[in-house]
Amino acid sequence: MNPLVIIPARGGSKGIPGKNIKPLCGRPLIAYAIDAARAVAPDSHIILSTDSSEIARVAEESEGLAVPYTRPEALGGDSVGSREVMLDVMDWADREGIAYDCVLLLQPTSPLRTADDVRRTLEAYTPECDMAVTVCPAAANPYYDCFETTPEGYLHVAKGEGLITRRQDAPEAWQMNGAVYAINPASLRQMPLGAFPRRKPVAMPRERSADLDTPLDWIIAETLIQYARDNA
Repeated sequence: MNPLVIIPARGGSKGIPGKNIKPLCGRPLIAYAIDAARAVAPDSHIILSTDSSEIARVAEESEGLAVPYTRPEALGGDSVGSREVMLDVMDWADREGIAYDCVLLLQPTSPLRTADDVRRTLEAYTPECDMAVTVCPAAANPYYDCFETTPEGYLHVAKGEGLITRRQDAPEAWQMNGAVYAINPASLRQMPLGAFPRRKPVAMPRERSADLDTPLDWIIAETLIQYARDNA
């Protein structure tokens, strides 16, 4: 497998100001994504996509990662999706003659992902599927404790008839945790990720599935990283 690794790091975060370069247990947040990328690809195939010169500077000076690509200003807003960002990087890589057979998306906001999580996701990916993606057990199960509202305003279990009385009797339910996406380049050019019909799950435990969107998420991740270091 010869992945093109894309690390999206937009400037101007609102939930956690400056989060992509904010120190997390002594290292800028993007450092964790760069470490994970280097476990499976050379620096020539690791592309930091940012519209921030400060984020690029930290990646270059703190982590030694060259940043030859600059995200266009039009793709810098918080309403721009990951697909548009990845397609622009792919177009740039094609012009630069960088060969790849898979796109690996590593979001900086998943610092608890391990190199093994990345490797397992790449191993699960095949050209016959659209994407291999990390998942964790869902916080709510649609057959047991996840509900929808009926037209009359009442709650009804999202799937099934609501007759399951023990969580362990319900079918497994998964949610994407945002840690690792191994994507078929042809599929990405054809349709958005949400339309992919062939997605392979790669399980990760909930305790390593933190996605940093709020200050509380940050505190939890920092606590878990420090605990792991103290008990290594």
